[in-house]
Amino acid sequence: MAINTMEAIVIFVIAYVLIISEKVQRTIVGICGAVLMILCGIISQEAAIAHIDFNTLGLLMGMMIIVNITSETGLFSFLAIWSAKKVRAKPIALLAALSFLTMVCSAFLDNVTTVLLTVPITFSITSQLKIDVKPFLISQILAANIGGAATLIGDPPNIMIGSAAGLNFMSFITNLSAVCVGIFAVTEIVLIFIYREKLHTTAILQEQVMRLDAKKQIHKPGLLRKCLFVLCITIGLFVFHNTLHLGTATAALTGAGLLLLISCRHDEGTITKVLGKIEWTAIFFFAGLFVLVGALVDTGVIAIMAAEAVKITQGNLAATAMLILWISAFASAFIDNIPFVATMIPLIKDMGIMGMTNLDPLWWSLSLGVCLGGNGTLIGASANVVVASMAAQRGRQISFIGFMKIAFPLMVLSVFISSIYVYFRYL
Repeated sequence: MAINTMEAIVIFVIAYVLIISEKVQRTIVGICGAVLMILCGIISQEAAIAHIDFNTLGLLMGMMIIVNITSETGLFSFLAIWSAKKVRAKPIALLAALSFLTMVCSAFLDNVTTVLLTVPITFSITSQLKIDVKPFLISQILAANIGGAATLIGDPPNIMIGSAAGLNFMSFITNLSAVCVGIFAVTEIVLIFIYREKLHTTAILQEQVMRLDAKKQIHKPGLLRKCLFVLCITIGLFVFHNTLHLGTATAALTGAGLLLLISCRHDEGTITKVLGKIEWTAIFFFAGLFVLVGALVDTGVIAIMAAEAVKITQGNLAATAMLILWISAFASAFIDNIPFVATMIPLIKDMGIMGMTNLDPLWWSLSLGVCLGGNGTLIGASANVVVASMAAQRGRQISFIGFMKIAFPLMVLSVFISSIYVYFRYL
């Protein structure tokens, strides 16, 4: 194995050990690991920059700006009180309701945008009821990634797979939505069982919440109308971004720019405040992580692992589908799923050239594996990192190991359910 390849593996492993141990803040690890890859000559600066997914970063920044301005209107407090009153302020019902909302929104927006909208609601209502916010945040992370797996536009890997395999929006709905709803239901039941002792509040606090007037939380109705107008435009751009030949970052930044223009175009103080609330720690962590994984791509590590794994099945369709599903899930729990999908797509296409006539089970296995695998660890998906960063800013740390203890077994369970589904439906 080439020296550069070994060096890339060593740096990558050390970076992940530091992230998992939490001895060093993960953003620092990401930046230092990325710089070390360049200093050691494993990857050039130009190649490193090329591996940074600016579409993801632009999407994050655009939606953070929109959400930060919208939060000034009181909308999130309104939604928090409205949703709590709908379920009589019962914590268990509220956990399920907010998670279901997250799953549905993630299917038709992207999962990062969804958690940016729902996390402020969650913090608001759990503080009202004086209950631990962590079960709600963990549940919403898992729901966001499950919902993202259900549609073509819910998660970036699905967009890549749909484009490569010629699968349209309705193909994903028809083939993946049912199993995702089933996985969500099982996941929520398990989470409610795990956290049942923490999901309690007092009758007095419930009654106080029920007496609250949700409409009184809206204190800037003029700004709210502008925000809702821009949100509708942005969501429309998300839904039709393929037709319009726009990246999701362009859609998000269009909305952000428009909202800044119509809400605070002369107010430099407000603009500085809004931009200062962007989760810069998450942005820089992603940038570093893209470079770390990009170095593994350039040195051939990911391609070697994927190719060797596929060889094991010796062309058997059922075995290949199961292997792709499980390998994708475990890989996506620890590395960014976008470069992994980019590596797997040509491999699956090659199988078709070599004589495998029915590739559909492989495409659906890849989609379920990479999307659901993101639930395995705190760095497995963009939504996970963003929620952890937002929680940290509010003084609530979600530890890597603490999250993994809950989420990784649930991820394995969801992939097991997917295995049964893929086998009986397609094989």
